[in-house]
Parts: sequence; structure tokens; C-alpha cells
Amino acid sequence: MDVTEFRKRCKEMANFIADYYENVDSLPPMSTVKPGYLYPLIPHEAPEDPESFEDIQRDIETKIMPGMMHWQSSNFFGWFPSSGSFPAMLGDMVSSMFSIIGFNWVCSPAATELETVVMDWLGKLIGLDSRFMSIKEDGTEGDGGGVIQGTASEAQIVVMIAAREMAFDRLKSYGMSDNDIDMARHTLVAYFSDQTHSAGQKGANIIGCQARIIPSDANFRLTKCALQAAIIKDRQDGLIPFFVCATFGTTNTAAIDDLCGIADVAESENLWLHIDAAYAGGALACPEFRPLACGIERAHSFNLNAHKWMLTNFDCSALWVADSTHLVNALSIEREYLPRVKGATNFVKDYRNWELPLGRRFRSLKLWFVMRMYGASGIRAYIRKNVEQAKWLETQLVEDGRFEIMAPVVFGLVVFRVKASIIAGNAQNVNWTNAELIRRINDDGRVFLVGTNIQGVEVLRPSIGSTFGTSENTALLVKVIKECTTKVIAEYN
Repeated sequence: MDVTEFRKRCKEMANFIADYYENVDSLPPMSTVKPGYLYPLIPHEAPEDPESFEDIQRDIETKIMPGMMHWQSSNFFGWFPSSGSFPAMLGDMVSSMFSIIGFNWVCSPAATELETVVMDWLGKLIGLDSRFMSIKEDGTEGDGGGVIQGTASEAQIVVMIAAREMAFDRLKSYGMSDNDIDMARHTLVAYFSDQTHSAGQKGANIIGCQARIIPSDANFRLTKCALQAAIIKDRQDGLIPFFVCATFGTTNTAAIDDLCGIADVAESENLWLHIDAAYAGGALACPEFRPLACGIERAHSFNLNAHKWMLTNFDCSALWVADSTHLVNALSIEREYLPRVKGATNFVKDYRNWELPLGRRFRSLKLWFVMRMYGASGIRAYIRKNVEQAKWLETQLVEDGRFEIMAPVVFGLVVFRVKASIIAGNAQNVNWTNAELIRRINDDGRVFLVGTNIQGVEVLRPSIGSTFGTSENTALLVKVIKECTTKVIAEYN
């Protein structure tokens, strides 16, 4: 493909993408193909000779499209949003144009420096403490800073590695030898609640520490008292607490842990405190939500996924650390083929030492496009619209009389179930009915949502966050929920 054909195909693909977005709401959001559907439809070896663009596009429409879950549909209410946008796509196009492997400043100075600047932009937009900024107000380099990871799971692993490094440094200060510290690795304990994302357990598995899963309270929160009690017991058992993850907007219910109380414990017990705000962190762009996040200014690290609720296409997970020393010390490996820049280093960060991979894409471009083309006001308007629609959904469900809200509706997530009083039978029957309701709603094909189980209770949890969703889409969701509920209850009773 030469430049002339590329220009032609780009125009065609832009039209194809625009047509998709204009019509995606007319498609069932959930794919109905069976596992293994694709294998019989495509050749079992790569083609020996070039194939035409037309053939490839035809296969996208006839073979790939049927197997797609349409996350960008305004009738998609599953998991959490993947709020892509056209400005982000344009940024990704430019990133693909450069096609760099930006492991350090020398590889492409603009890639490193734009990430430093844009992460400070984003940190200020959500009201992060100045400790998390790369550049101080006087233009000098700060101790902290931000870096774009692929996902919140990667961010979790990275900060757990940094926390382990901090713990080892503390043990050395107590006079422990390197050999003794190495022997003590398996006694390190990281703390999570039973509502913490699975990334916490995965991170513990990867770095080889113990994971202590603490039961949440009646509001699905990790509390100060529960954390302190777990630490006391572990210390009595000869273990070494070193890390705690608090969540601002849990996956199941969007609950907010006792951030201030957990920060108190982290400080007194010398734990690294990480705040996982992968979903709800974007809401902090709106000042009215910041009082809910009291305590994050005391954390060692903070993470939000801009690809969830900030209009930026996957992947773009924003991680900040208040002090990068332990992170860089833990992940820095020097080689003769990795040149370092001497002299002024305010904007010269080797981001390869802030993450697991060596190579990295120019992801800050799409975030830069989004923040410039939407502006802070546009991002806030998008988030407030989603929250308003979630509150309206909550009102409609309550007024119907057959549903109960199972967790406070604070952001764009509404957790509910059919009331037990509506369903004849025991708790098992109630759970079966709500699980069946989820299946019926998705089989209906007009909207898509998922359920979960919180402390033994089956619930539905539609998440509102579509980039282009309107009140009409939320009204359709209500209509489908009510219709399917009527049918399920009638059949069961």
C-alpha cells in the first residue's frame, strides 16, 4: 500500500467508522455467537499473497462484526463504561503515524515531555495534591509525578513492587541483612477488602506476598477498624504488613472505602497506601465530588482509568505517585543500549522505570486531544450528565415499587434487585429470580447489563457512561427492565 492508496483507504475507513457510530444503537449490544464461531469462517493459515482491502473490509462486516460486543452503544450498560471519543481516536491515529517505541526521552523527547505535562494537567483537573505533580509551580522537578499505564491492574502491580522496595529499605534500616530480607519476602502482607478489584490478588500472586482479604462492612466499605484488627493479628503471627489498597468506587457497588481512616492506619503502621479510583476517579473533575475523596492527599499512589469515564479510548490508565524514588529504584535496570541524558532533567523521565514493559506507545497524545477538544467544562458536563441519568434511573425503579436499591447511587452505577417481598419463597428463590431477570434482559437484545453478587445477594448493576447516551437510552433501559420483570415474576409465581 502506497501513500496514494493509504489516503484513499483512510477516507473510506473514516466513513465506515462514522457509519458505525451513527447506527450502533440500532444493533443488539450483546453478541450472540457461540464459542468457536470464528474458526470455521476464516482460513487456518496466513495468506501467501496479498489480499485486497475490499476483501478485508467485507470480512469485518460479515465475520468480525457478529462477534463484537458493542461497548460504544448507548444501550450498553455493562460492567463500567469504555467511553471512547472521536478526539481520542484522532490522537491514536497520530500516535500510530509516529509508531515510536518510547522507552526513554532520547527515543522521542516529545513523547516523554507531553506525558509529563498532560499527567500534571489531569492531576490538577481532578484536584490531586501538589505532591503528585511532576513539575512544581516554580518550574522545578517534584518528587512525584504521573505516568500512563495500560490498565489499573498494571498500576496495582507496579505500586506493589514499589511498596515492597519501601518495606525492604525500612527493614535494612533496622539492621536486617540482604539474606534475611530475602528470606522474609513471603511474610510480607498486602491488605484488600472483599470488594477490592481482583487486580489486588493478582498483584500479590505476582510479587510473591500474602494477600489479606478483609470483609467489608454493611455498606461494602473497607474500614479503619477492620484494617487495624487484621494488622494486629498478622503482626502477632510474625508477618510484615507493607501495603494497603483503598478503593474510591468499587467494582460491585461503587462504594468508597474509609479513606481517611485507612490513611491513619497506613501512616501509623508504615504501609504504602494506594488509592484505586479506576472507575470513579474521573468524577473528581467535578468539584462537588471531591469531599467524598478526603484522604487521597495522604496516599502514596493514586490511579484512575481515563479509558473508563474520561472519554479516552482504551488503553489509558493514569497513575500518580507522591514520591517516585522507590518505584524507580525497584524497576530501574541500566544497559549500555539505553542511553541516559545528562544535565537538566525536569522533563527527562525514563518512564520505562515507572512501568513493567520497556517499550511504550505515545498514549499521552489521545489524552491531550481529549482534554483540549472537550476542555475541562466538556469533561465535567459529560460526567454530570451520566450521574443525572443514574439518579433518574434510581427514581424510576423506586417509584415502580417492585425494586430496592442495594447501594447508594453516587456516580453512574445503580445497584438494585427485585424485592424479596415480590417473590414467593426463600432467599435462594429471590436470588434465582434476579439472576433470571438479568438473563431475560440480555436475551431481549435491546440493552445489555450485568449483575453481581454482594454478600450473598444477587443484584443487577447497570452502569451509565456512554459517550453519546441520552435520556432516551436510559428510558429504554427502564422500559426493558420493567417489561422483563413483569414476565419473570408472572412465570415464577
